[in-house]
Amino acid sequence: MGSQDDRSSENDAGLTVERRSLFGLGLAGAAIGGAAAASLLAPAAALAQTVSKSKLYTIKERGKLIVGTGSTNPPWHFQDATGKLVGMDIDLARLLAKNLFDDPEKVEFVLQGSDARIPSLVTDKVDIVVQWMTVTAGRAQQVDFTIPYYREGVGLMLLARGGKYKDYAEMKAAGKAVTVGGMQNVFLEQWVHMALPEAKVDAFDSPDSAMQALNARRVDASMQDQSAMRWLMQQAPGRFADSGFGWMPNSYASAVKPGDPTWLNWVNTVYKEAMVGVDFDYFAASYKKWFGIELPIPKVGFPQEFA
Repeated sequence: MGSQDDRSSENDAGLTVERRSLFGLGLAGAAIGGAAAASLLAPAAALAQTVSKSKLYTIKERGKLIVGTGSTNPPWHFQDATGKLVGMDIDLARLLAKNLFDDPEKVEFVLQGSDARIPSLVTDKVDIVVQWMTVTAGRAQQVDFTIPYYREGVGLMLLARGGKYKDYAEMKAAGKAVTVGGMQNVFLEQWVHMALPEAKVDAFDSPDSAMQALNARRVDASMQDQSAMRWLMQQAPGRFADSGFGWMPNSYASAVKPGDPTWLNWVNTVYKEAMVGVDFDYFAASYKKWFGIELPIPKVGFPQEFA
């Protein structure tokens, strides 16, 4: 699982990326005049030269976008029955390519494990990582995160028919009688007990094994990432149900190599306008397809994100 693996496997460290505010000299610079003005203007000229070498322009010249992602974690990035790479992360990568080249196919995917996400960025193997990456303060010392595109969390998956409990309230009231299954993890009991302090906990070697135990009614609920739950409910309508309680929120965002504000700002512009502007229909269709979530149409008039 994405967020659960992220929380347990990485305690990121790295050099702090310092962001400096840049101020134009304007009339003050002109008033100084002569050599002094030239020396003060030199940093601005250097900045302009650096910005002109942004990865944004390198990608445009190359003619394709190179994206680091995965291939084994639905609904984020996985291969469908035909072997094609699909998922929410893949949709976002293709949206970037569409806005760069007016062609969503002009993207090369570099398939990698979660532990390769930061190394592939800082060594310029990829232009951007779009791979269900949880935003943490530690990682933000090593990469620049985009605005988040999903708020993950964990929840409890139940059987929609034939299960012992109908929802979270019934399980909490049942106390010690409840058994929850989840993927083996040193934090598993702690996480389950955040929601159900008295529940018994059974550990399994994978999320799939925990779901098999739920299907066999060996456990009353399976703790899963919320996105995985929504995906499974999409794949087997009427078989599974969300207990109605989620916890341990964390944000998913894309990441770019630090020090390139032009590239970061461009990606953020694409993501934001997909959520509230010109590409909303595309973004909403992806949310519906992968999570079964109907996004409300953004209100016109005053931008609500600033309200």
